[in-house]
Amino acid sequence: MGAPSTSLDRAPEFDAESLDRFLRASIPGLSGAMSLERIAGGQSNPTFFVTYDTRRLVLRKQPIGKLLPSAHAIDREYRVMGALQQAGVLVPAVVLYCDDRDVIGTPFYIMDRLEGRVFHDSALPGVSSDERRLMYRSLAQALAALHNVDPASVGLSDYGKSGNYFARQIARWTRQWELSRTREDANIEWLVAWLPENIPDDDVTVVTHGDFRVGNIMFHEHEPRVVAILDWELSTLGHPLADLAHACMGWHSGPHEYGGLMGLDLATLGIPSEAEFTQAYYEAAHHGLRMTRFHMAFALFRFAVIFEGIAARAKAGNAADASAAAVGPLAAGFARHAVDAVSGNR
Repeated sequence: MGAPSTSLDRAPEFDAESLDRFLRASIPGLSGAMSLERIAGGQSNPTFFVTYDTRRLVLRKQPIGKLLPSAHAIDREYRVMGALQQAGVLVPAVVLYCDDRDVIGTPFYIMDRLEGRVFHDSALPGVSSDERRLMYRSLAQALAALHNVDPASVGLSDYGKSGNYFARQIARWTRQWELSRTREDANIEWLVAWLPENIPDDDVTVVTHGDFRVGNIMFHEHEPRVVAILDWELSTLGHPLADLAHACMGWHSGPHEYGGLMGLDLATLGIPSEAEFTQAYYEAAHHGLRMTRFHMAFALFRFAVIFEGIAARAKAGNAADASAAAVGPLAAGFARHAVDAVSGNR
């Protein structure tokens, strides 16, 4: 059998041999020594490649320590991917879920490892302009395919609250702003007043990803198409245009603002305009709705408050003042872009 090998910056926080025994007993056909490799990046749920001679897997687990009741709900990730997999949505194939803490100390799930390319830059470096255009089109189509799934048809009618999505979200992020604000921001205050008064009348409910962007997408190794939507931690029942607006934030922010596209020569790069991207989505989506300035303003407002919360936590950490200084301007910048989206400056 051989002892498990690891390729980690530090020892894993769990017993690799215990994991190995569990997997061999649970998944038929595993042979050879198990190799364990931590996946680098900002995942809040620790993620590892688990490799045998006969199968390549991915493990995703809760972090160790005391957690908030609704945080790091990897059982929800496993559930939504398993359900959407049945509907043909591009998700990694889940293999098993384990809630027995005796195995590695926390609940975890296993999914098949996919081969492909993940880009953390919206400009998709290293590919041709023709490929970029096709990759963005595939991105829009993948999002539409998700939104075309009837939640009830895949057993997800209770995956979140139905209806009244934007009113609930605006109230939530307004409260978050009031709790985390580290400064005055006239743009956010204006948005807090404007958004509730301008919610569109439609009230469609679909499964939403919650963080649909280039960095959470795997493209085919060689072809300009999406093979998987990754990181379902923020998924819930929500409004499809919230996801679409989130996916479009790159056209409303610069490269220094979380990797945006504003100011780049999109035509030369082969990256479509926001209008072209949304049109590709509309052609594939069944709901018939269209994104408005409200949806874009909401997405940018939400991101502004998220970054304000990061800045507040960094400042409270004494040693993280430099981080707070770096993140703080992002909150102000996204709030400004949100107001610009309403006024038509973008």
